[in-house]
Order: sequence, then C-alpha cells, then structure tokens
Amino acid sequence: MILNINDIEEILGGSSDIKKREFYLYEASHIKATLFFIDGLVNEEVIDKTIISPLITKSYESILDKTRPALGVYLSERITKHLVSNPSIATVSKFKDGIDGLLSGQSLLLVDFCEEAFLISTPGWDARSVNEPQTEPVIRGPKDGFVEKLSTNTALVRRRIKDPFFRIESLQLGERSKTEIAIGYIEGIVRDGLVDEVKQRLQDIKIDAIIESGYVEELINDAPLSPFVTVQGTERPDKVSAEVYEGRVAIFVDNTPYVLIVPTHFWQFLNASDDYYSHYLIGSFYRILRYIAFVVSLTLPSIYVMLVSFHIEMLPTPLAITIAAGREAIPFPVLIEALAMEIAFELMREAGLRMPKPVGQAVSIVGSLIIGQAAVDAGLVSPIMVIVVATTGIASFAIPNYDASYSLRLLRFPLLIASGTMDLLGFAAIFVIIIIHALSLRSFGEPFMSPILPMYGTDMKDTMVRMPWWSKKNRPTTAKGDTKREGSNQKPAPPKSNSASKDSQKNNNSN
Repeated sequence: MILNINDIEEILGGSSDIKKREFYLYEASHIKATLFFIDGLVNEEVIDKTIISPLITKSYESILDKTRPALGVYLSERITKHLVSNPSIATVSKFKDGIDGLLSGQSLLLVDFCEEAFLISTPGWDARSVNEPQTEPVIRGPKDGFVEKLSTNTALVRRRIKDPFFRIESLQLGERSKTEIAIGYIEGIVRDGLVDEVKQRLQDIKIDAIIESGYVEELINDAPLSPFVTVQGTERPDKVSAEVYEGRVAIFVDNTPYVLIVPTHFWQFLNASDDYYSHYLIGSFYRILRYIAFVVSLTLPSIYVMLVSFHIEMLPTPLAITIAAGREAIPFPVLIEALAMEIAFELMREAGLRMPKPVGQAVSIVGSLIIGQAAVDAGLVSPIMVIVVATTGIASFAIPNYDASYSLRLLRFPLLIASGTMDLLGFAAIFVIIIIHALSLRSFGEPFMSPILPMYGTDMKDTMVRMPWWSKKNRPTTAKGDTKREGSNQKPAPPKSNSASKDSQKNNNSN
C-alpha cells in the first residue's frame, strides 16, 4: 500500500480532530479497513450509511480464493463500483494526494491488500446561509449574496448564466492552505488571451496561505504601489454575472464572500446595481449625484483650506466675514484644524466599524455630534470646518464600492496638505499628478480610465449616465467575438390607435 497508516498518523501529529475508524470487511475477518476523517468537516451520519455500513454488511464472492495481487484488484473494483454507496469516490495512489484530500474535508479509506486508497466526499461542515450583502445593499434587485463556500458561490452565478459556453476552471493556491480558486468566464465573449493571462498570474503566486480574496487581489494587481484599486471585489452574484456577460473574468476564492472581477475600469466603482434595475433616467440621476459626491469628497476640504489660507478675497464678502468671525478664537492654522478634524472623523468611523454592531453605529454618530459640538464650544475648531468635514464624510459614504471609498479617503490627505502649504499651485499640482497617474494605470491590459480616455463611443452609454437598454445593442469593447447584445428595434412604442385597428379590421373583412 502506497499510503501507510503509521505514516499518516505521523505526519498529522496526533491531532485531536483527526478521527480514525477501524473495522473488518464482511465475511473477511482478516481484511481490515481504516477510515480517516476530520471532525467538523464531515457528516458522520453519511459516513456510517454510505461507507462503513455497506463495507461490513455486503458479501464478497470467492474472496478467500484469490491471491494477494488479484485480491487487491478485486477489492478496489468492488469498493468503487458496488460497495461504497457514495457517488463521489476516487482512488489515489500518491501519499500527498491522500493527505491533501483528507485535509480538504474528504474521508480517506485504506483497505488491506489494496495498493490505492479511496477519497470519498462526505461534506458536513457548517456554512453561512445565503443572505443580503452587507456592503452593497440595494432597494430594488436580488437580495442574495455570496457566502464563504466556493461551490455555493459558483452555483449562484451559474443560476444566472445558463449559457453552455460558461466555463468554470479550478486550481489551488497556497503551499500550506491549499485554497481552492475558480475562474469563471463565457467562452466566445471573453477577450482573447485574457483567460490565459489570469491563469498565468494566479499560477505565479507562491505563498504559504491564501486566507481571503484580498491576498489574491494584491498579488495579481497591475499597479501594486498605486492607491487606486484596479481589481474589483463584490459580494453580489448579479453584479458578477453582468460583468461576465460583458466579457470579464470572475475569480472565486474559497472561504470568502468576495469575488474578484477583471479587468476593471475606474467608472465601475461609481456604478451601483440599482442603476440597472430602475428607470434609466432615475439611475442616471443618482449616478451623476455619485460623481458629484466623489469630487466633493476628494476636493472640498482642500479647496476650503486653500481659500481660507490664501484666497479669502475670492469668497463673497458676507461668507468671508462669517468664516473670519468663526475662526477668530481658533488657536490653530486652518490646515492643522482640517487635518485634526479629518483624522478625528476617520477615528470615529473606524471605531464604529470595529465595535459590536448593535452599538457601533450609534456610538459613531453620537460621538461625532458630541465631539464636534464640544470642540466648537471650546474654541478648538470653527463651525464652518465641522460642516465641511461632515459634508465630506457624507459624500464619501455615497461611493458604492467600499475599497474605492478607502482609496478616495487616502488621496484626500496629500491633496489637503499641498493645498494648505503651497496655495493653488500645490492643489493643482497634486490634482494633476493624481489624474496622470490614473491615466497611466492598466487592469489586465485594459486602460483603467477607459472608455473616457481612450474614448470609446459605444461604451460611453454606461459611464456617467446609463442609457436605456434598448439603445445598447452591443457589448462593451472588453468583449470580443459575440459582441451583439440585443436584436434590432427593441425600443418600446405605444400600440396603434383604435381607429387604425378598426380600419385594419374593416380591410380584412372586405377581403
């Protein structure tokens, strides 16, 4: 036997959760079987019914008359085809394959005289049920979200993509964790070479463990030093399905509810699923509102500090007088005041996130109100600064993608410091550097700022505004091959008038 019981027990180190069941085959008391499994990862009731019970109750024809080599072949065939009543059974001959299967939650069966061992799927670990995503809620749309189980996540997408050319390919990452990874795409729509590029980047990852999809995202990123996110992560199966239909590739990682999507464009981070489920005018309005929130969140504190520090004359006189009166007793420069308030706001937001859920949100809101009012009353900050920081924070909450909002909050600080120290020149310089950097980025061969720069006219129908579905006849330029999305004449039209229908009916009767 290639797999030896003593070797298995030695390499597993006598772990208490590794269970071993020993028994003898029916009518063959000299043939011993040993079953290994991990407590908590298997269903012991399934093990008893589909493995142990059949092996100790079913008979074996002329088993005592066979020689050792023939007996091993006979037992292996009988076990895989007739005795074990579990459809997911496979034979393994390598020690590593057996250990990997056991640690992945399968049951490992060893039988005397058999040169091969048997790996049998008996899953039984607890899994979180499918429920609404916490980070991407919608008003109108599907309420199901990904969970920590890989097979459940791929099934949620498969339910929405009933295309026979939808492919899911699997591999393992992590020298020690052996984490299951799956990539999903539609053959015939995905761009040539994209799937191979994704596979190559994944296979180039050499790391001891993959715990969450963030590990993979950071190791396949086109711009590892950039504050921008060039790989999109989502908890929504409908969003993944929509992106796959547009020629992108989905990367599923076991043990995490976040699925990665590549390639990614900047504008995708400002699009919400509600945009596509509501009327296109409503979706476009709220999308434009999000773009305004993005600009406000990035630049409002910097513009305020720049104007108050260097260009107070550019403000209307009543507003300038109000700001000056509010800052009369403030002992700190406006830049220090802004930085202190921004850091305090980030601290309260982080504290609310890390605290227990029932009290976290209440504490962050109440804390912001109390600390802000107390700071104003104590003469440490001006009332206008509190309004600016609060407006900036609320605007950042309007960004649908949580990773993108983190990047936005990070970019706000160098822009703020440059505006408070180098006037308009510093603000303009840092702002231009951010834009140039964003224009230089790529995501798996695609320009990050596409379809604005470079401009693709057909893709502009789904960037800052969402055009109606009947106007988007073709897929985006990320798709190749079958680029046609819908038929012609899809624009709805009112029915013909009653008079026209009656005239048509009269003509038919006369004929």
